[in-house]
Amino acid sequence: MNESEIAMILSSKGIRPSIQRVAIYSYIKEHKTHPTVDTIYSALSKQFPTLSKTTVYSTLHTFAEKGLINSVRIEDDELRYDAETRPHIHFKCQKCGKLFDVFDDTIASLYQNCRNTLPAGFNLEHQEINCWGICAECSNKD
Repeated sequence: MNESEIAMILSSKGIRPSIQRVAIYSYIKEHKTHPTVDTIYSALSKQFPTLSKTTVYSTLHTFAEKGLINSVRIEDDELRYDAETRPHIHFKCQKCGKLFDVFDDTIASLYQNCRNTLPAGFNLEHQEINCWGICAECSNKD
């Protein structure tokens, strides 16, 4: 995805496509590792010396509010960001710490079933399905 396409996506969501915002969104789209604010800041600060962690954080917050990305809290102290907005499961490897997206045709129905089983008066604002275990690569190392 090139910079002009990203700028159009941001504009369509009412976000002014500054060079830093385009770079942040591009980074998240390209790096499927579910990066943290620190990861994104470290990767982009060399290219953009005026970039601050506060700018990265506020930009990610705006992107999440506008539905461009999801914030993922798979551990209590760790907020990560994911540009994949289709329903999916997050799997965290307990050996290497990597976070993987898992897709299946039935996942959307799992999300809908969860929404449908809530008691009357409950308003679902966010949902995630997270799993922990050992990834295939780490399993093969044993």
